[in-house]
Amino acid sequence: MIVRIMGEGQVRLADSHFTELNRLDDELLAEMESGDEEGFRRTLGALLGAVRDLGEPLPDDALEPSELILPAPDASLDEVRQMLSDDGLIPG
Repeated sequence: MIVRIMGEGQVRLADSHFTELNRLDDELLAEMESGDEEGFRRTLGALLGAVRDLGEPLPDDALEPSELILPAPDASLDEVRQMLSDDGLIPG
């Protein structure tokens, strides 16, 4: 799957990594619902870090369609809320 982190670029991520990403996504949703800004920042950073660490960066000149778009590291709670689906940021 091709994942874009807004403002950074794209990475190719194997489907086998989505269990861990979904766990972080669930944690992020809970922190957003409770208004835990500090927890939200920490978990968003962990989620984006996991995508960077587990994924293979695509070259800057690659123009692959992104199947998943994640917020920038400095995105606000409200900005991330607007990006959410029923499943959170990560489908499944």
